[in-house]
Amino acid sequence: MSAAMLEHLNVTVNNPAKTAQMLVDVFGWKIRWQGEAIHEGFTIHVGSENSYLAIYGLNKENPSYDSYRHVAGLNHIGITVDDLDATEQRVIKAGFEPNSHGDYEPGRRFYFQDHDGIEFEVVSYTS
Repeated sequence: MSAAMLEHLNVTVNNPAKTAQMLVDVFGWKIRWQGEAIHEGFTIHVGSENSYLAIYGLNKENPSYDSYRHVAGLNHIGITVDDLDATEQRVIKAGFEPNSHGDYEPGRRFYFQDHDGIEFEVVSYTS
């Protein structure tokens, strides 16, 4: 049996275009698709050839609760990069504050929160 691979993660944000552009700027990803989505929302798929984040947002207010209407309903999103220092500079340039730096096996890492409070862990396994 072959190993399973995570294809995508769907997260609800206040402004899909703003979040997608931040991901393009910080991680060098591309927008793979965008369009109308469930509950009269809008989704942008942003990532690499093999995986992506589905960035979802509502086009209108709706007081009923479900996972598509809850902003930042997760702990953090882990992203691997080759050059941690260069990525950290792009995070700072995008207006976010890196924190919780760590240098332990198997790699170096830092965290930051975006404009919706979604936490990203950025890690590099290169020496």
